[in-house]
Amino acid sequence: MDRHTRKELKSDKFAQEVQHSVQFVSGHREQMLRWGAPAIALVLIVAAVYYYRNYQHSARQEGLHAALIVQNSTVGPSQGEYVLTFPTAEARKTAVVKSWRELAAKYPGTEEARIAEYFLGTNAADDGNLAEAEKQFKASIDSGNGPYASVGKLALAQVYGGEGRVKEGEQLLRSLIDHPSVLVSKETATLALAELLRKTDPQRAKKLVDPLRTSTRAAVSRAAITFDSDSSQQ
Repeated sequence: MDRHTRKELKSDKFAQEVQHSVQFVSGHREQMLRWGAPAIALVLIVAAVYYYRNYQHSARQEGLHAALIVQNSTVGPSQGEYVLTFPTAEARKTAVVKSWRELAAKYPGTEEARIAEYFLGTNAADDGNLAEAEKQFKASIDSGNGPYASVGKLALAQVYGGEGRVKEGEQLLRSLIDHPSVLVSKETATLALAELLRKTDPQRAKKLVDPLRTSTRAAVSRAAITFDSDSSQQ
């Protein structure tokens, strides 16, 4: 089933759900009249909002999926119908930025918009445009406190570290340590803070990492041991 057909089915489903609400009101006219006009209006509004939100969520998810396809695209000859390709890196970059900006502008304040802002930030950082990266990461943080806001904080802290703004980066990472999320654990934030402090305050960085060496999570303990090993070689 192609994307256009799926979209039509979703639109039809939305229309059908609204129609069901109207049919319910028509079939229970006497009961509805006893509730009074304000109650009738309230029921219709609640039903319409509920189904519209479900429809909007599907539309947002479809927009996110489309943007991710562009994000995961490649440059060069076609690699099959499931991989989007562009003739040049510049063409790909233009399409990627356009897709994320359109998603963020169309659904401001939503989780999908935060994801779009995060990817706009990571793409800008990859291009060395730290000012734009900071702007986008801040947008993803300011628009909510969901899991992608925590990822935005982690990324913004790394941008600050690259710019030598250690104090600002530490503030962000401390907030993540105190309030971890499903995407950024306390250990991840702690390791990021140790990395941030590695050059300016190596002793404090070591103090942060040492307890993680014996973590029951293998990935965390390995990262802590690797951090210590790299630090001793510098």
